[in-house]
Amino acid sequence: MHHFGHISPQVRAELFHQEPADFTSDSPAPVLSAALGATLYSPATRPQLADDVRKQAARGVVSMVLCLEDSIDDADVTAGEANLVRQFAALDAGYSGRSGEPDDVPLLFIRVRRPHQIPDLVHRLGATSRLLSGFVLPKFTEERGTAFLEALAEAEAAAGRRLFAMPVLESPELLHLETRAESLAGVARTVDKYRERILALRLGVTDFCSAYGLRRAPDMTAYDVQIVAAVIADVVNVLGRSDGTGFTITGPVWEYFRVQERMFKPQLRRSPFMEGSADQLRTALIEHDLDGLLREIGLDRANGLLGKTCIHPSHVMPVHALSVVSHEEFSDARDILRTDRDGGGVLRSAYTNKMNEVKPHRAWAERTLLRAEVFGVAREDIGFVELLTAGLSG
Repeated sequence: MHHFGHISPQVRAELFHQEPADFTSDSPAPVLSAALGATLYSPATRPQLADDVRKQAARGVVSMVLCLEDSIDDADVTAGEANLVRQFAALDAGYSGRSGEPDDVPLLFIRVRRPHQIPDLVHRLGATSRLLSGFVLPKFTEERGTAFLEALAEAEAAAGRRLFAMPVLESPELLHLETRAESLAGVARTVDKYRERILALRLGVTDFCSAYGLRRAPDMTAYDVQIVAAVIADVVNVLGRSDGTGFTITGPVWEYFRVQERMFKPQLRRSPFMEGSADQLRTALIEHDLDGLLREIGLDRANGLLGKTCIHPSHVMPVHALSVVSHEEFSDARDILRTDRDGGGVLRSAYTNKMNEVKPHRAWAERTLLRAEVFGVAREDIGFVELLTAGLSG
């Protein structure tokens, strides 16, 4: 699979200086963690879940979480587990007998409630667990996390294939100031011990807000809620370092989804590269509540986060379009990494608008080129609106 694979090769050639690279569920963990993009959540109880997964993959989704936790009622957990077994079988039925990777199934993760569900579900999935990339672990702390990760190791051994964990940082111990430092230290100890199984860390900002009876409005980002912004900063400080000890940390969920794809259809009847279409789409984005989402994605990036939890398909393409590396970023990153590591020094940007310091900017450049590998590099004259328009019309 690859990002923007749902649009035609001709359109991709017009958009990209360097097209997004292929990856599979067997790709190296750093590649997969960068490639997660907009991870779309879906309740595990949906009766047509297999069809939903294929439909979203055809629209550009590359990672999904099938949720047995907060998105479903407590009384529906058993039915949700049984439904997952049926839906994985339905997904696998169209893939059986073919070699290689399924081209219509994104990276799939199951969000569980309790550790014992992990080996139990892998056992019940049987051969269809080959379509499973891992598990999302809720309310992750050192005490709870160890049990989850030991259960994952057991399931991985039984399945005979690699399974990843994506812990969710959302516990009150992490939020409350008097317990935050020790909680973060405990999480750091746990994920470091099981480093090879940790694909990314996810932030449960809705739970953070809930602890104080807060909910951000559609014109506000998570970073406008100061108590949330403080937690994000501390999580990145401890767990997102670029010295080899850090992990990919994904952006928080955006809760609002008044915008539907059909609202964009009038703009998409024309060529996505015509100026009028781009202007109309830009206006539509601002008028229909996506302006807050776009600002939050930019702030995610500025604060060291990559990818985003999504609960509605209309959020996926904005996240992916803003994840594409600009030609200017690519040019700067490549020049920095071409320069001798030990020599250091300062380079003038090829765009003649900034200075690139070789040593301080090296980690940024490495991260940027990894993002360029999985999301591609836009042509010089291509921006967010053109990428979004093409992605929605694909």
